[in-house]
Amino acid sequence: MATDYYTVLGVGRDASQDQIKKAFRRLARELHPDVNPDPKTQERFKEINAAYEVLSDPQKKQVYDLGGDPLSQAGGAGGAGGFGAGFGNFSDIMDAFFGASSQRGPRSRTRRGQDAMIRLDVELEEAAFGTTKEIQVDTAIVCTTCTGEGAAPGTSAQTCDMCRGRGEVSQVTRSFLGQVMTSRPCPQCQGFGTVVPTPCPECAGDGRIRSRRTLTVKIPAGVDNGTRIQLAGEGEVGPGGGPAGDLYVEIHELPHSVFQRRGDDLHCTVTIPMTAASLGTKCPLETLDGLEEIDIRPGTQSGQSIPLHQRGVTHLRGGGRGDLIVHVEVLTPSKLDPEQEELLRRIAKLRGEERPTGQFQPGQQGLFSRLKDAFNGR
Repeated sequence: MATDYYTVLGVGRDASQDQIKKAFRRLARELHPDVNPDPKTQERFKEINAAYEVLSDPQKKQVYDLGGDPLSQAGGAGGAGGFGAGFGNFSDIMDAFFGASSQRGPRSRTRRGQDAMIRLDVELEEAAFGTTKEIQVDTAIVCTTCTGEGAAPGTSAQTCDMCRGRGEVSQVTRSFLGQVMTSRPCPQCQGFGTVVPTPCPECAGDGRIRSRRTLTVKIPAGVDNGTRIQLAGEGEVGPGGGPAGDLYVEIHELPHSVFQRRGDDLHCTVTIPMTAASLGTKCPLETLDGLEEIDIRPGTQSGQSIPLHQRGVTHLRGGGRGDLIVHVEVLTPSKLDPEQEELLRRIAKLRGEERPTGQFQPGQQGLFSRLKDAFNGR
């Protein structure tokens, strides 16, 4: 034969199919008539098209390697249109200009399952120190009847007789470019290459069923609202008994009757009478670590805070804990009997506070003051 197809594509006789395809795409980008309209270039493009048609087809390549003419029955490469009847696979031309097309071949029935998420309520003490809890999860598991195959017991999937297991069907049409071959997923097997004549009665051929499971979750110390704990492989089993996705447990911390959490610090308010704030006292407080005495020093003012270090929530990352901040609120009596009123008046007289003038501190300007200053140019 006069034409050496290997030389036309610039590859050796031991070239793999991937090397042949890459060589064709490279030359197609250079010699395509839309890119280079020179008549000699068009003839060269017909040659590489014919060479690729032969070398990309294992049967034609074998005939060619044995010295035969694989194009003799197909009418050669120079048919109607600009590209001729030997236009191998039109998608390869498209790949050369627009990148590789989607992967050909049958789709797998086995696919990874979706991730799942549930919400778990925890108490403040559990979030602060960590705990272990059991949760119930409704997810898809592998069908116990068909073990994920999707076929009824005693049967199995069969090769699709429409696409013969390829998962796609091809159609040849004629256009101004010549004969164009297009492929699409097989409508009978939906691209899987196999069909299930008798689906499993338990899972209806999906290979999975829904079931309730009980899982043990370890809650680390220091979790907060919105913290997500990942349990790998505990999510939904995929179609066809595919690998399971992940399960995410989202923490929701329940409100506490005494403490308010801000980060890893805890805050609470203790209300004491005016006399206790003046004279000092000790208040019992049930902390996360047990009962403790809060030392209220004499002269404590309303709004002051007393920190208890390392009495808060454990740091999620790193050692140590936050603090417990006790805010003091001084309660002024609103009703006094005559004896109490007389005693307070005597105290006020002894302290010289019968007619207090008050102490005013500079504060923020009001809206009208700021407008007045603005008009006055201050």
